[in-house]
Amino acid sequence: MKEFILTESATERAVLIGLITPKVTERQVKDYLDELAFLSTTAGIEPVKNFVQRLNMPNTATFVGKGKLEEIATYIQENEIGIAIFDDELSPKQLRCIETALRVRILDRTSLILDIFATRAQTAHAKTQVELAQYRYMLPRLTRLWTHLERQRGGVGMRGPGETQLETDKRIILDKISRLKEELVQIDKQKSVQRKNRGKMVRVALVGYTNVGKSTLMNVLAKSEVFAENKLFATLDTTVRKVILHNLPFLMSDTVGFIRKLPTELIESFKSTLDEVREADLLLHIVDISHPDFESQIAVVESTLRDILGAEDKPTILIFNKIDAFSYIPKDEDDLSPKERENYSREELERSWISKLGRNCLFISAQTGDGIEALRALLYDKVREIHTKRYPYNDFLFQDYDNILTDDFPI
Repeated sequence: MKEFILTESATERAVLIGLITPKVTERQVKDYLDELAFLSTTAGIEPVKNFVQRLNMPNTATFVGKGKLEEIATYIQENEIGIAIFDDELSPKQLRCIETALRVRILDRTSLILDIFATRAQTAHAKTQVELAQYRYMLPRLTRLWTHLERQRGGVGMRGPGETQLETDKRIILDKISRLKEELVQIDKQKSVQRKNRGKMVRVALVGYTNVGKSTLMNVLAKSEVFAENKLFATLDTTVRKVILHNLPFLMSDTVGFIRKLPTELIESFKSTLDEVREADLLLHIVDISHPDFESQIAVVESTLRDILGAEDKPTILIFNKIDAFSYIPKDEDDLSPKERENYSREELERSWISKLGRNCLFISAQTGDGIEALRALLYDKVREIHTKRYPYNDFLFQDYDNILTDDFPI
């Protein structure tokens, strides 16, 4: 779908626009725009400058105020900027008004994410899901009404002005949406058969915010070569690998990462991809502890699991990854203001989370291997517990292993 190919070269430059509202603090907006900049870079766009305004709510016509829009327009003209990217989904009315005022290509967060998904999709399943999401996004934004009218078809009782070009485009898109839905139904049936053919092996699913290191951890645990890159949404298709810890086999799946304000169109299209999570026996929730706002990312993932998958009650291990990249700023002794997130040391964070979650919480680095053996040991215990409940007569297979398991004989 060429309508959503946003980049012709890697040198396109953009300005990023966000709002501070009663519900969104200045610090949060900074983090959100940093994430939007990362999304832009992933899509091949160079973010040049951020524009932020404080409003009670977005302007219904221009998102930002008139004065701020004029400021953005002046900067765009003086610096030869070709794209303006907004950190929220824009309505069709806002798109029209902003495009008229700025006279450059306007993208919102949703269209940017859709473009990244389109470039990342490799399999027929992922491509079909993304294409369906793109058409769903496009449908309410068909605003160009052609001035000429064309006859739909001739014949007695059928003569007249016909339908407008807008109506024609809507009908074409609705037909394509219907066709894509039918294709997804067939693909989903095939995927369901594949899952049934795996028998009743214990299933472990990696979940988490995008770019927290799920694929890297998958490669470490499964000794596989799943594509992993320091970019958002490096993995779209669910990858399933067989893992054996000592004599205990189970299946591990790596799924698409979640993100704040994940477009509704994508959520609907990718529900079948997340069936691996829905049917998993154990979830490994991977968190990037080096991210300044990892608590919010945890909340986003938990909300998605609860609202979209109905998987909030599944046994879960919270794994804080990237401890090698963690850093903090200690407070001065004479500074009596409350501690911020960046003022807590790793040891303080570990004590805090372990006290809440106990053994279901680990701190690792998939990149350096720090903490991986502890994760393997915990994973073995959890999977074995599930396995023996499902196959109680197999428990004797693990008894000899328990007798020889020592610090010198890691899993």
